[in-house]
Amino acid sequence: MSLIIKSQHLKISFRDIEIATRNFTTIIGSGGYGDVYKGELLLSGKLTPVAVKRLKKIGHSGQGLKEFLTEIQLLSRYKHPNLVSLLGYCEEGNEKILIYEYAVYGSLDRYLSMANPIFPLPWKQRIKICIDAARGLDYLHNHVAENHRVIHRDIKSGNILLDHNFKAMISDLGLSKIGRANENESYLITNGSGTYGYCDPVYIDTGILTKESDIYSFGVVLFEVLCGRPGFINVSDERRFLAPLAQSYCEKGNLNDIIDHDLKNQIDSNSLNRFAGIAYLCLQNDRNQRPSMGLVIKKLEKALELQELAESSELAESSKPQVMEKINLNNNNDIIFHCDEKHNEASGVPLVAAAAKSSSVNICEMDVHDETSSDCDIYKEENIKNPSGPGGRGCLFPFLTRIRFGDFDFRFGF
Repeated sequence: MSLIIKSQHLKISFRDIEIATRNFTTIIGSGGYGDVYKGELLLSGKLTPVAVKRLKKIGHSGQGLKEFLTEIQLLSRYKHPNLVSLLGYCEEGNEKILIYEYAVYGSLDRYLSMANPIFPLPWKQRIKICIDAARGLDYLHNHVAENHRVIHRDIKSGNILLDHNFKAMISDLGLSKIGRANENESYLITNGSGTYGYCDPVYIDTGILTKESDIYSFGVVLFEVLCGRPGFINVSDERRFLAPLAQSYCEKGNLNDIIDHDLKNQIDSNSLNRFAGIAYLCLQNDRNQRPSMGLVIKKLEKALELQELAESSELAESSKPQVMEKINLNNNNDIIFHCDEKHNEASGVPLVAAAAKSSSVNICEMDVHDETSSDCDIYKEENIKNPSGPGGRGCLFPFLTRIRFGDFDFRFGF
């Protein structure tokens, strides 16, 4: 228990934790070793939101105790922006509790399920999250201490947490192993540990654990991010792993068939190829062909650079004056904007018709070209009901150059 003695400064009483969690009221997660609750704890004189992992009662087998001690050992010693921070722990009687910084947006897997995502993450955001996670894993593999490395053993999207800025942090180090950096085979373990669908098949078959085992798992996460699917999926009523499925689609050249449909209209082909290429290498059966985490970071950064370059080129192109003939705001076509071409031919000044198919539509703001005209005001919080105009269902706004509707921002160049 020397480890616990060395970490006394992190010890928090069970009573304080009960108060912080309001007697363990708000559960925000659950895992094999216990549940996670949200709380607020007074730390350094400041009320701080925290995540409180309460381990299940440890029986005679001692299951969970080793993981509890490993987390304290690693997270009290090693610090990195992309590694979750341990703020404290509690060990009183049968109670074993770990207290972490609170990740506002939870775990990455919550945003990648095609069946029920919280909201789809844009492609650039996904790449940035992967870069963050890669940096955290690279730190564990190569920078924790001289001649030492940490092998996580359970890399998956559920163990990548997102803070209020969507910065990614590696979490759940309970299964991790510390090895010497100069040893190719860090551990020989009879029974492999990890999560089904993410675990390195070489590790499962041989029991030999290396840092490349983590790299395989990270490759699964990369394809999960790209495809919006978990590490194991149902295909034709059959349970299949995502990794070999993604590999097969890559080799056939039809990866587009399984990537997340939310990404298809926003992802640049060069960015996609760079991202998918490094993900594919991570899954190689030959461990010697798998890339280092340093190389993974470089390739992901290049994928992000290519995406940003493509988007800036598109933005420059879209800024050129264009006459917008028709715009649909949403799938229900609640509002349609189009130019009155006859009026344009007659006067040289196009009219834009706002046609509302629903009975009530809120338009947040309209900018007009000539505010001196009586018909050219700035429209704010206008409620359009049964509008009249071309076709009997539109309102004419001469000289309209821009309209904002919620997150949508349309500009018209005439």
